[in-house]
Amino acid sequence: MRGERAHPYLDRGAHRTVCELCTARAEQEGWLREGTVPDFDGADTQRDRRRSLFGRLRRRRDYPAAAPTEPEFDPLAVAEPIPAPAPAPAAAPPPERPRPRSRETRHVRAIPTSAEHRIAFAIEAFNASEHPRTVAGVGRSLGLPSVSVRPVPRHPSVVHLVISWELCWYRYEFDLADEDGGVRLEAQGQELSELTPLEQEANAACDEHGRLSTV
Repeated sequence: MRGERAHPYLDRGAHRTVCELCTARAEQEGWLREGTVPDFDGADTQRDRRRSLFGRLRRRRDYPAAAPTEPEFDPLAVAEPIPAPAPAPAAAPPPERPRPRSRETRHVRAIPTSAEHRIAFAIEAFNASEHPRTVAGVGRSLGLPSVSVRPVPRHPSVVHLVISWELCWYRYEFDLADEDGGVRLEAQGQELSELTPLEQEANAACDEHGRLSTV
């Protein structure tokens, strides 16, 4: 938002801009802040390497290698007949083919036919997620937002929930066909001009706790 410092983050190779209020949420999602490098402590590795070297030197000192000895010559061994070759071992049975693993069961929800039911399901899933806390936190500074909840025309099972203020906006996505997918943050920005006119047209409401409802 304007006047607030933003930080660059990496989300699976994609560049994201995260405001001060959302840095904790970004790190919880596994985003990596640009310019940070994980610390590696090489002290244990060097200590283990020295310990291994001292152990090898101690074993060489305690157990000196025996001098190689030449085998004694036995004249009778020359006259012994060469033994017959051992019979070939029986052929091993063919390896048993591994049984195919059963496919992991995936819970799929039936997609409602009407847009009103899709919107209602998406709002219910959003209110049950952790996202209302983020919306409520921004709302304490910018007031109640405008909310647009609509199915995506090219993906009938996907619903977009767009929550916007004059200084910033968030677009959340919910897939009705994936019961375990939940609601995820799909995009965010700071200019309302980045949204389509339909996304700026409110058809839902938001309370001070960040919970959505139809109007």
